[in-house]
Formats: sequence, C-alpha cells, structure tokens
Amino acid sequence: MQLHITGKNMNITERTESYVREKLERLDRHLSEPVEARVELATENTRNVHQRQIVQVTLYKNGTIIRAEERSADLRAAVDAVVDKLDKQIRRYKGKRERKRRAPVGLGEAVAEHTESFESEPLIVRTKRFKTLPMSPPEAIDQMELLGHSFYLFLNQRSGEVNLVYRRSDGNYGVLEPQLD
Repeated sequence: MQLHITGKNMNITERTESYVREKLERLDRHLSEPVEARVELATENTRNVHQRQIVQVTLYKNGTIIRAEERSADLRAAVDAVVDKLDKQIRRYKGKRERKRRAPVGLGEAVAEHTESFESEPLIVRTKRFKTLPMSPPEAIDQMELLGHSFYLFLNQRSGEVNLVYRRSDGNYGVLEPQLD
C-alpha cells in the first residue's frame, strides 16, 4: 500500500505515522492489488471537544475510490473508527462485485424532473476536477455508495456519454442522461 500522510493544523510524529500505517495495513487482507492511500489528519478548534480530531482516508484502486472520514476527541480513536468504516465498505464492495459476477444486476431507466427556483442566485464556491472512467450505471452506484454521496457523475461505457446516478428519496436509484438537441 502506497501511503501518503498529511497533517492540517498539526505536526505528525513518527509514532502517529507508524500507528496509522499499522492500522491501514489491516486493510491489505481485503485488497489484492496495489492501493494508493491518502490520509489527512487534522485538528480543528470546535466547540464540541469530541469532534476536534479528524481523520480522512481516501483509497485509490484501479479507478475505484473508497473514502471515509471520522471525528473524535482522540486521534487514535478516530483512526480506529475510520479503519473500521473502510473495512466495512471494502467488504461490502467486494461482496457486491462477487454477486454481480453470479447474476447481472440491471438498472431501469429513470426520469428526473428538474425544477429549480432561486430567490437569490447562489455563488459557485468550489470547482472540482476528477478523472471519469467508463463504467456501467451499477458500477457508478457502487462508487457513489463508497464515497458516501447521494449522486455520482460518470462516463457511461455503453453510450460513451457523461451520465449521473443519484439516490432517490424512495431508496431506489435514478440515472440522468443529458440530451443535446
């Protein structure tokens, strides 16, 4: 596992780095291929003492991104919690992939009604760029769930177009396919 540890508002000691490295190596038993892991350790001055230490881990494996974040009063407790969360996500992801190999899962067509009304125009405060790899809608749903988001933008391998999957309020999923005519 390639590990990159950064600190925000804190110094990372060798002891902390070795603790993080030891805990993340526990995930190697589930990961058969090389993985790049980015760990961000941060300290924030918040009113809630139990959320001052923040650990955010992002794993990159062959285009798949798995991300988890935890907050705690103790940095080691936050590291333990984030590793447990990643362990659970990896096992769930591997289980879904194995089930998909046995029986293909189809995703029905979705129609999205898009209505927006703004009283005052919002500002764009962040622009994010990322690589999009060709994948099927079920694979995009897996990525969305691994990231913990309610939507995911992807390149549809069937059509070659950019699509968006999203979680509907009824618990099902939808796909947005733009039409440019």
